[in-house]
Amino acid sequence: MRPPAEVIRHPRPPAEVIRSKRDGHALADADIEAFVRGLVDGGWSDAQAAALAMAVVWRGMDGRETTTLTRAMTHSGQVLRWADARFGKPAIDKHSTGGVGDKLSLMLAPMLAACGAVVPMISGRGLGHTGGTLDKLEALPGYRVQVEPDEFARVLHAAGCAIVSAGPQLAPADRRLYALRDVTATVESVPLITASILSKKLAAGLDALVLDVKCGAGAFAPTPATAQALAESLVRVGTAAGLPTRALITDQDAVLGHTAGNALEVREALDFLTGRDGGAAHDTEPVQRAVTLALGAQLLVLAGLAADEAAATAALQRALASGAAAEHFARMVRALGGPADVLNDAQLPTAPVQRAVPAPRAGVVASQDTRALGLAVVALGGGRLRPGDAVDPRVGLAAVRPRGHRVAAGEPLAVVHAADEAAAEQAVRAVQAAFTLADAAPAQPPAVQGVVA
Repeated sequence: MRPPAEVIRHPRPPAEVIRSKRDGHALADADIEAFVRGLVDGGWSDAQAAALAMAVVWRGMDGRETTTLTRAMTHSGQVLRWADARFGKPAIDKHSTGGVGDKLSLMLAPMLAACGAVVPMISGRGLGHTGGTLDKLEALPGYRVQVEPDEFARVLHAAGCAIVSAGPQLAPADRRLYALRDVTATVESVPLITASILSKKLAAGLDALVLDVKCGAGAFAPTPATAQALAESLVRVGTAAGLPTRALITDQDAVLGHTAGNALEVREALDFLTGRDGGAAHDTEPVQRAVTLALGAQLLVLAGLAADEAAATAALQRALASGAAAEHFARMVRALGGPADVLNDAQLPTAPVQRAVPAPRAGVVASQDTRALGLAVVALGGGRLRPGDAVDPRVGLAAVRPRGHRVAAGEPLAVVHAADEAAAEQAVRAVQAAFTLADAAPAQPPAVQGVVA
């Protein structure tokens, strides 16, 4: 049993707080609030903040601690209120706990906007082996992820959706802690993930939120038990803060879609929105489509924009088929400084070296080491090893063969997009080792493994 929180009315020095959590004590509210203030005003050094994060990874936080941390991080900066913007529509959002090839936000935000919602989506950058929505969008020349609140509202009026960064004003404590966790192996913590996600979402002034909690080899929650705990924590803390919240537990034992890498994922998202992937009748990676529709349906019902999931799914499919979702995406990109005609000329950069990854033998793709594939993208330059590292938007993996796909010996398992031949060769070896081939297709898990409400 964890020792109880000590009764502390005034915050202690950082070293004492770190020691207390290291030894398994629940932290007092005053200590947690002082930690969050220290993240913003510099009262806690990077080393101290990282040490406490590691102590939390090892020792955890109870529900009260997690709620206090979330609340303090939410109020470490500005909290948006949309009443004065007079949207006349619910402000809703979706957030993922992080995946490899996860470009669902790029597709879902405009679909929701086309269904009558306003989507003020506060997103993040790559974390560990997973990609970041902001890094993807910055592959579009000129796209600005940092905007002032007034401009944020103007873009929402114009496009119905806006995918931007939290900026210096929203949850600034999370901005600093997020960057430290990325490079200190302190990502995989239910309380820290809960506080990080919800502090930004609560600061965004939402009316409803759905979380996509990834579960599998490529997720921060590799097991069903961990994913369930994270989903329950997110829903419990979000609901306690007055935000209607729901979580879906979804499969991340394979790359989502056919690409992993910033510009490549934007291209795939554009093809999805415009129907250039062939739509529902095409060999679209089924998990990606199923999860996108499931998340959108839950949100439309939660926000009162659809009577039930069947009606919501039909509305989302109409938004795609009519081109309305694609047009909302184009308006958002144009309003935020990106290409004026992104649907026809996205001006996405391309890597100078492209190398196929040959299958070592004939067989069926039985599994992928999804984390290894994400790390291969990071090694190519598509992610960060240290805070502030530049990200190469051109690099990554394309034509990734999904589970159940049959290949002949020598047929590509994926195509590496690299900055040079040496990086390509290293990535080819890593990607080839991440695939397991079998003689017959194994049973696959469902795309949506559970719902927490």
